[in-house]
Amino acid sequence: MANRPVPSSPDQRPWPVELKLRKAARALDVTFDDGAAFSLPAEYLRVESPSAEVQGHGASQKKTIPGKRDVTIERLEPVGNYAVRLLFGDGHDSGLFTWDYLYELGETHDEKWAAYLAHLAELGMSRD
Repeated sequence: MANRPVPSSPDQRPWPVELKLRKAARALDVTFDDGAAFSLPAEYLRVESPSAEVQGHGASQKKTIPGKRDVTIERLEPVGNYAVRLLFGDGHDSGLFTWDYLYELGETHDEKWAAYLAHLAELGMSRD
């Protein structure tokens, strides 16, 4: 998908109109008011968590998290009116997924997922 510039005003940013946790499918469906809709797998959300545990404290510190193929999302907790906390089945719960970040994850899923899989292979790690 094409990258689009981030609007300068919060009023212009896509706003989620629905978040639907599909536990059996291990996915979070997010629909935005601009018509964009994404089905984000739990594994993808877990390995791209915005937490310091995954992202580190800078771009060069991002960690590759293996073994999350079967991770689940147990529940969602709203955080103000700007984010949601995902509580994963492996106990991870420290990342706050802002609406902008969820949108970005949806738009860039294919690229981020391919990079993750390639990095796992480079490191000799597995999704299992």
